[in-house]
Amino acid sequence: MENATKKQSSIIAIIVMMFLFAMISFVTNLAAPFGLIWGNQYSWAGMMGNMMNFLAYLFMGIPAGIMLTKIGYKKTSILAMAVGFIGLGVQYVSSIVGADTAVFTVGGQPVMLNLIIYLLGAFICGFCVCMLNTVVNPMLNMLGGGGNRGNQLIQTGGSLNSLSATLTPLFVGMLIGNVTKDTAMSDVSPLLFIAMGVFAVSILVIAFATIPEPHLQKAGEKKEVMEHSPLAFRHTMLGVIAIFFYVGIEVGIPSQLTFYIADPAMNIPNGAAVGGAIAAIYWMLMLVGRFSSSLISGKVSTRSQMLTVSTVAITLLLIAIFLPATLTVDMPGYSPTNGFTMQEVPMKCLFIVLCGLCTSVMWGGIFNLAVEGLGKYTAAASGIFMTMVVGGGIMPFIQNLIATNVGYIASYWLVIAMLAYILYYSLVGCKNVNKDIPVE
Repeated sequence: MENATKKQSSIIAIIVMMFLFAMISFVTNLAAPFGLIWGNQYSWAGMMGNMMNFLAYLFMGIPAGIMLTKIGYKKTSILAMAVGFIGLGVQYVSSIVGADTAVFTVGGQPVMLNLIIYLLGAFICGFCVCMLNTVVNPMLNMLGGGGNRGNQLIQTGGSLNSLSATLTPLFVGMLIGNVTKDTAMSDVSPLLFIAMGVFAVSILVIAFATIPEPHLQKAGEKKEVMEHSPLAFRHTMLGVIAIFFYVGIEVGIPSQLTFYIADPAMNIPNGAAVGGAIAAIYWMLMLVGRFSSSLISGKVSTRSQMLTVSTVAITLLLIAIFLPATLTVDMPGYSPTNGFTMQEVPMKCLFIVLCGLCTSVMWGGIFNLAVEGLGKYTAAASGIFMTMVVGGGIMPFIQNLIATNVGYIASYWLVIAMLAYILYYSLVGCKNVNKDIPVE
């Protein structure tokens, strides 16, 4: 009877963690399509919300790990959902106040209060997703008992994460339709209300769920002594840089593609909706890639997978850059009047979207290679990795600045440079050359 109750509690905990995995990508992927609205008003602001979202990781990555040991998974999850509710609420406030109040100027253009409020909301949401990320990965691994079963649960959670990421830009694009000078945050407020309602229900569900607390530090318990930093291991230090670049790659590829398609100069009807639908294909391909990787990982090494996907991604982007924009292909799009239809877009969009198959396995692959042989330093390394997720805000912001000055497609040279580093890491940098450091 006791074993049955314990098994039932584990199933509930797994379901809760899977749901939280989906919520992470939902909140994170609101920023890029919302950027269509702000980028239309301020040429430099397209990726500012995304940058604020990821900037929160820099401040919250390590503290979130400490919270797990102090208050446990359950309370950390509840607190994260409450923070997310507040962040979404602040973003909604930006749709109803501050549009007529200038705060300062950038390049002679007044920056209104509503943008500042929105960026504050995005920053608060960043704290939420950072805390949730810190909870779900080790929790699913633990619930699966580690090893292959633990990895399987993480891959399943990652698939739901990708599914949520697929639907989010699609929904936002459907709400926006065409981006005009009158497009505002009020156009997407229904999605914010839905998200806030989901967060409120989630708090109640988690509050009544039984979640194991293996890392909760007990009173009087001694901390494990760490003689070195995880960064003393060369392959870990280089892996931290690789994670920083990877998250920038993952976010930057679909974001700039959405902006490219939605640009009025492209003359694509309902460009924002079409861009959102095509970006959704990218996230769907990430789901396919993660699922496929989970099937072959027992036979194909992580290093081999990483070498393959980084090489293929570079090749795909090179083709996209050099293909003339006059070559077109029909891809699934969306129109408020006709619903889902095939839409003619430059063929380079197809090659950019296919990169989703490659980026899908990079997070897990880099993490796996970077913590190999760390022993007791693994947990500390995880906190550092979470902090470096800030790359998902900084690098796409830099890419957007490049796109503003030299063009959307030319900005993908930055992505190629980052992929080249990941290729180097997979080939050489991932080797553990510090086996003399005791890890037990």
